Amino acid sequence: MTNPDLVLVLRYRKAVTYGFHVLLGALEEHETATAYEVVFAETPEATISEIEAGLSRAKRVLVLWSFYSPDAEALAAELTTIKAAAPGALHVAGGVHATAEPVQTLDAGWDVAAIGEGETTLLKLVDAGGDPTGVTGLAYRDAAGQVVKTGRPERLPLDTFRGFSLRWHRFNALEITRGCAFSCRFCQTPFMFSARFRHRSVENVRWHADQMRERGLRDIRFITPTALSYGSQDESPNLDAVEELLASCKEGIGPNGRVFFGSFPSEIRPEHISVEALRLVKKYCANNNIIVGAQSGSDRILDAAKRGHGVEEVKRAVHLGVQEGFRINVDMIFGMPGEDQTDVDASLALARELAELGARIHAHTFMPLPGTPWRDAQPGDVDPDTITAVDRLSQQGALYGHWQRQREHAVRLAAAAEAYPRPGRSRTLPIHPLSE
Repeated sequence: MTNPDLVLVLRYRKAVTYGFHVLLGALEEHETATAYEVVFAETPEATISEIEAGLSRAKRVLVLWSFYSPDAEALAAELTTIKAAAPGALHVAGGVHATAEPVQTLDAGWDVAAIGEGETTLLKLVDAGGDPTGVTGLAYRDAAGQVVKTGRPERLPLDTFRGFSLRWHRFNALEITRGCAFSCRFCQTPFMFSARFRHRSVENVRWHADQMRERGLRDIRFITPTALSYGSQDESPNLDAVEELLASCKEGIGPNGRVFFGSFPSEIRPEHISVEALRLVKKYCANNNIIVGAQSGSDRILDAAKRGHGVEEVKRAVHLGVQEGFRINVDMIFGMPGEDQTDVDASLALARELAELGARIHAHTFMPLPGTPWRDAQPGDVDPDTITAVDRLSQQGALYGHWQRQREHAVRLAAAAEAYPRPGRSRTLPIHPLSE
């Protein structure tokens, strides 16, 4: 067999498999003159081995990384170890953190930061034999140490690329909507993918369901920032489009298959919940639980966060959900910017009220995520009395989540934001030129 021009090593971690599968779905249909191989590295040790093996047979090795902002610091330490043990590869970071903080990503040790949506960028990188020079959607440092940004890649309809990979047998929940018209100040989604919806067509979703059924897969789930916004281009739900989607998927996945909607890994906005919507889920779907995004029990904080709904809509959503026989999981964020004791008390009161109805609270601590309007806010500060109250709910089985770990992530993110102020503020950055 002829040696490849390029080896793509995927630093393959459970937390980011969906993004890699979408990239592979785009790659498997792409015609290119570049002879390439794809390998999966599930540990740092495997990554080192695959780099060494790749360099022994290919002209260039690209290591593809994808991560969320809370993971950036730990993975940068891993990257340092890998580069020391196996030099010579080009390390490319993608995902929301690299998009929001490309310079910080480069200074952490990655050679290239992919900015924005990755499908077209990866295809052009492959066409270029792994040479990032001039490929749209990247940032890197030139030989003089200057940051080069090649501009954002073209945003294409979701139907353009497959939502998972048949060639590499990598399946996942299917992304049916990208972008979000609700520009919540704490969320990275609308600021990475734009504050508008792009939906995968029903016909295209059905193709994916058929492929899953033919391969013996039984469950189909969806990735979407707001499930009942499917088919809509504004803030109102489009239940006709939702029913068309669910009916087609239920038929496509077959009598032995199951459709899940409005449960992990997606959620439903509280003001979108109605008896009609809930009964659509009951008619076509297997899940008996749904996730509702409340975020706060204070109307003042919800307004500051630009959530677009109030506390009464949250209460109404939970009442309707319980009435229709669903177990409701309610997302709430503690320590949001500007929150005072009155706001904290309101959130705790709402949590207790909803728990008494039978809901479970999914607790989070506010994290100042890169790329969001609240990127420079202080990390979530949860006082001891609030911690005690939240712990009590947890012990009663009414609350769950990694909110304590998120407090630690929030502090690190705030420190990184302070070290990398937004443009217009003075800053001194170390220089790490693009690897040869």
